[in-house]
Amino acid sequence: MTKFLTAVGLLLVLHIASSSKLVCHMTNWAQYRPGSAKFTPDNIDPFLCTHVIYTLATINSFNQITTVEWNDNELYTSLNSLKSYNPALKTLLSVGGTVNGVSPFISMVVKPESRAAFIRSAISFLRAHNFDGLNLAWEYPGHNGSPQQDKERFTLLITEMTKAFEDDAKDNRKTKLLLSANVAGVRATIDRAYEVNKIAPLLDFLNIMTYDFHGHWETRTGHHSPLYRSSLDSGTHVHYNINSSVSHWLDLGAPSEKVLLGFTTYGRTYHLTTSANGLGAPTNGPADAGPYTRTAGFWSYFEVCDFLPSATNSWIPEQEVPYATYGTSWVGYDDKRSYSSKVQLLTRNLLGGAHVWTLDMDDFSGYFCSDGAYPLINHLRTSMGFAPKPTTTPRPTTTRDPILNFCHGRPDGLYENSADKTSYFQCFQGNTYLHRCQPGLIYYDACKCCDWP
Repeated sequence: MTKFLTAVGLLLVLHIASSSKLVCHMTNWAQYRPGSAKFTPDNIDPFLCTHVIYTLATINSFNQITTVEWNDNELYTSLNSLKSYNPALKTLLSVGGTVNGVSPFISMVVKPESRAAFIRSAISFLRAHNFDGLNLAWEYPGHNGSPQQDKERFTLLITEMTKAFEDDAKDNRKTKLLLSANVAGVRATIDRAYEVNKIAPLLDFLNIMTYDFHGHWETRTGHHSPLYRSSLDSGTHVHYNINSSVSHWLDLGAPSEKVLLGFTTYGRTYHLTTSANGLGAPTNGPADAGPYTRTAGFWSYFEVCDFLPSATNSWIPEQEVPYATYGTSWVGYDDKRSYSSKVQLLTRNLLGGAHVWTLDMDDFSGYFCSDGAYPLINHLRTSMGFAPKPTTTPRPTTTRDPILNFCHGRPDGLYENSADKTSYFQCFQGNTYLHRCQPGLIYYDACKCCDWP
């Protein structure tokens, strides 16, 4: 019996090691944040995540994928150049969003010919820009007045796209493009939006959005990404937690090895209306917007770090997540302790890994939290049991590092290259990375960014 249990334990470890993914989202609007919060692909550690999803592209009136930002094409190149450092890194392009408040998927999926046009466009676009796959961010099918039709058409889209990706790989003798989707965490939305047993086997992985269960749209404080239910929860809210969401996906037939648990690098904020400041305290809207993300209702983790020294920090034992309060401001967030608890649930359920929203809201430079670069995601990586990142620096054959040991003894961060103002160094764990600014720009150490001369 002991040998049998040992063998089972070994198989469990091998399963987790072979199926684990750490998928990290980045957003193309983070480039507009001020000062040290500005984020572009040049800020990405190429060895941190197994997959990076570039967010966001959209669908035009011709049912074709199209860019959103003026410099998306340049940022695509910058992101995919990271594979010169880490050939194992996979990149995906996320498509979705809204046009005038309506998902662009709604009209595209209606007819077979419009779906076919979109799929052809996707394959061509991904290949042209050196992406490894596509991420579908339709949030959510069934929310626009035709739930059953949307649900069935989403299945058709995934079925047809899977077949087309397979044919493309076979016909062109290329690696098959990956296909993933961001999917709901709330049970009612899951039931309304997806034919789980039909779509889950076809997707390479599913990013369950196990967050935003609560927020400033409610009238009482609640954590946006709790691990378990609270004793204050009642009615449908008893399912507004990660454990319930994951269990529902698995019960509906999603293969555990394709399910990725969502981790946040942001907190949801509230404005308190009374002296009560615990879980379930009365509120009226959000706290003030953060100085860098500048959006009411949430703060990035690096903004939370600025808040914590003056705040009262608390832990919700039954939900295994933290929150902090100061004056009338309340924020529920994630930290290393809550990450560790969530990894335990991930492991118990033999899930395929984790996805993180987002790279750009962790303390990616180490500037704010005094805990190194990417403190949350690095902790997540370690907690999931990934092998240590390389201690030597693989270099692209097209880039010659003029000062091989520049970063020896220097803190992690970005540094000017005095020999060439159109390039700069990124130091990470003693390794030296040489990056180049986009054509026409030069590097300024004051803003840690490339800008016009």
